[in-house]
Amino acid sequence: MNILITSAGQRVSLVRAFQKELKNIYPQNEVYTTDMFPELSAACNVSDRYFTVKRVTDPSYISDLIAICVSNDIKMIVPTIDTELLALAENKSRFSALGIHLIVSSPEFVEQCRDKRRITEFFENKNIPVPKKIDKHAPEFPLFIKPYDGSLSANTFLIKAAHELTAFHMTNEKFLFMEYIGKEQHDEYTVDMYFDKHSTVKCIVPRKRILVRAGEVNKGITCKNSIVPFLKEKLGYIEGAVGCLTVQVFLNRDSGRIIAIEINPRFGGGYPLSYRAGANYPLWLINEYFNNESIKYMENWEDQLLMLRYDDEVIVHANKN
Repeated sequence: MNILITSAGQRVSLVRAFQKELKNIYPQNEVYTTDMFPELSAACNVSDRYFTVKRVTDPSYISDLIAICVSNDIKMIVPTIDTELLALAENKSRFSALGIHLIVSSPEFVEQCRDKRRITEFFENKNIPVPKKIDKHAPEFPLFIKPYDGSLSANTFLIKAAHELTAFHMTNEKFLFMEYIGKEQHDEYTVDMYFDKHSTVKCIVPRKRILVRAGEVNKGITCKNSIVPFLKEKLGYIEGAVGCLTVQVFLNRDSGRIIAIEINPRFGGGYPLSYRAGANYPLWLINEYFNNESIKYMENWEDQLLMLRYDDEVIVHANKN
């Protein structure tokens, strides 16, 4: 019953968390990783073993991944990047037939999350406020532009005046125009939510994003605030959701209004802060899927736990093997 973390990249802390929790229960079991260039991946080099894979768009990607799992007694796969989620979700039954637990939400929910137009409708149907849509032909300033299928803050723009709008902004069919949620009045949060096998929420940890670098939180702090009961009421059950979901919201410091932006149905880059706070999602996945245990709702995580990230090194010797 080994575990595989795909597209591991720089997720050293996530790999180490799974290693710690797995080996505490099953000392002989291991945590493996995949990447297109694993020899240059820090997370791959701290995992127990790594494997080279092709791009997820390659026709043989799923078959190759299945072969890796079967050959190495892998019984759980934890994906980590947006681009692989739908392909894995659509092939979940192939893994299940081999006794491999693929921790990914349903294709329908993944598709909703990948399209910011559809996830906005999802929030509206749950009576969760979202940024107001802006007519690009009659704009109100300041406004915010982002692609409906983007990630990692790529191709996002804050437009403060009409002269800043260009033909690129106006003609790109993927761009959404919306109300700008100002940092002067709002705090931004990533919320780590755990959903069990039955798509019921079992933990909600808001992390305030103090500083973001390259789309990932660099400094953050856990906050037990109004976001927890709000999301528990509104998103206590999401059809098709399993494992860790990260929900992006803004909280107005004066009015208390919560505004939802998007959902990423996977572990987020800042999850290690929630893990250190006591939201032990790796252990819960192991207990749910390997030990067939039920997970109880948990709010006993550490409030006001501050994470200050810094650059570290993984040194790989040529003769390591």
